[in-house]
Amino acid sequence: MPKIELARVNGDYGFVATDENGHSVKMDSNPQSGGLDFGVRPMQMLLMGLGGCSAIDVIGILKKQRQEVKDYKMIINGDREAGKEPSLWSNIDIEFHLYGNIDPDKAQKAVELSVDKYCSVAATLEKAGAEIKYKVFVHATA
Repeated sequence: MPKIELARVNGDYGFVATDENGHSVKMDSNPQSGGLDFGVRPMQMLLMGLGGCSAIDVIGILKKQRQEVKDYKMIINGDREAGKEPSLWSNIDIEFHLYGNIDPDKAQKAVELSVDKYCSVAATLEKAGAEIKYKVFVHATA
């Protein structure tokens, strides 16, 4: 079972979370609620986790298909439920930007497999009620 340790290190709401391998991330609340902008907001971290999870899937699938991924970027935007506590992610839009000698159909299929089947973070967010939409852009490089 993964183990995370969290320690307050900056002001009232500045924390560092560390996993069992020593990897750490800084978190904080927003300044409007007393944070000092020390780190990522926990809800933003969920979107970051979605990006990382899906990126690992997509690149892995394309490598197995012998596609040459020279670079990779994602843009993730999300809307949260208004006027609710807790305020969950309701809509998430993702742009996948793949660079290299990549078949666009294979890129599209890899993204579909990731978001709809393999990415545990996507599945978790969807079970919480989020609708995830995505677009795939392949940028050919020489």
